[in-house]
Formats: sequence, structure tokens, C-alpha cells
Amino acid sequence: MIDQLKNRSKSEITYPDSDGKPMSDNTIQFRWITTIKYNLDWLFANDGNIFIAGDLLWYPLEGNNKLRQAPDVMIVFGRPKGDRGSYQQWKEENIAPQVVFEILSPGNTQTEMTKKLLFYDRYGVEEYYIYDPPKNDLNGLQRIDNRLENIENIDNWISPRLGIRFEIGSGELRLYYPDDKPFQSYVEIAQRLQESELELIKERLKVQEEHQRAEKLATKLRELGINPDEI
Repeated sequence: MIDQLKNRSKSEITYPDSDGKPMSDNTIQFRWITTIKYNLDWLFANDGNIFIAGDLLWYPLEGNNKLRQAPDVMIVFGRPKGDRGSYQQWKEENIAPQVVFEILSPGNTQTEMTKKLLFYDRYGVEEYYIYDPPKNDLNGLQRIDNRLENIENIDNWISPRLGIRFEIGSGELRLYYPDDKPFQSYVEIAQRLQESELELIKERLKVQEEHQRAEKLATKLRELGINPDEI
């Protein structure tokens, strides 16, 4: 009877999909959030068991809808892709996000960021990256001996989980895929796709023109009584 009451009370708890806070405070923060999120989407597009989300509320414990955080970007290995209103960990085989990113804005306070660090440390995040775009300041933490510890040499650091490389020496953070190709914005990728499509069209036109020339030559040879297939 007691267990039934506990289960009933838990099932009646609502876990809101929004905390009422904006995804970003400015265009720079939004650009970085979307660039990291979508490039990671493309990196792991062929692995259906890696879930990636931006600004999604994560509830680590059933029964407590006040205990939550919404990382700017979070990556969960071992959970299927798909839409979610929030990440309720007890419904996800109790797998916590292994990697989280936070992009700082002027609205972030030291108290807020300390709370985030304590939350991520307590609930199992393995890698935590914090980037301040205006200052080009990148900090990273990695779980060692069951706690998050600062990564001392973050420049050219390669994420153990993601396989991506961080570079901060060029005046702005640059991220690289495992094959060392740089992360790109949506616009840059769209432009590259458009260029590739144009090149493909040109190649197709070239093949068609060569085929037409060959047909014209074959026709002339036949007019001269020469079978082009026997040449």
C-alpha cells in the first residue's frame, strides 16, 4: 500500500518542458550554441544511439521537478535520437548526459555557474566545457576519480568522448572533427552544399556534351560508310 501511494504521488508530478528562460541572451551566444549542436548532429548522424540536444531541461531524479538544469548543449551516449519535451533520466535507463557545453553571456552570474558545476559534478557528467566568446576563454573539466577536475592544457585538447579537438590560439575558439576538418556554421555548410551541387551539375553537363559529340561523330562515320563500333 505504501509503495502504491509513492508510485501514485510520483506519477502525479509534472516536469515542465520550459524554465521560462531564453535559449540565449544575444546573437553570439546563439550562434555558438547552434554551431556546436548542429555540427555534433552531423558528426554522429549515422549513430542512432547518441542523443544530442540544445537548451533541454534535464531532470536527474524522479519525484523532484525543482532539481534540473538546461545545458546549452548536451550529448548522451547510449540513448536513441528523437524528440523529447525534457530529459527525464529515470526514463532513459538512468543514463546521465556524458558531455555538456555552456556558452557564457553577460547575464550569467558566478553563483549561477557554480550551481551548474555542482549539479554536473554530482549527477555524472564526464566532460564539461564552458566558453566565453567575447573573451575567447575556454575552460574544460573532465571526470577523474568520480569528480570533475580542471583540464590544465585545453588548447588542442581532444575530447575523449566526442573525438573533437579544441583550438583557442587563433583569437576565437575553433573546433575540429576527428578528421581535422573545422566545424562550420549552418550558412557555411549550406554554401558548401550549394557549391558541390553546382559542381555536380557542371560534371553532368560535361558528360552530356561529350556524349553528344560522340554521337555526332558516330553519325558522320556512318554517313561515310564506316561502322564506328568496329573502329
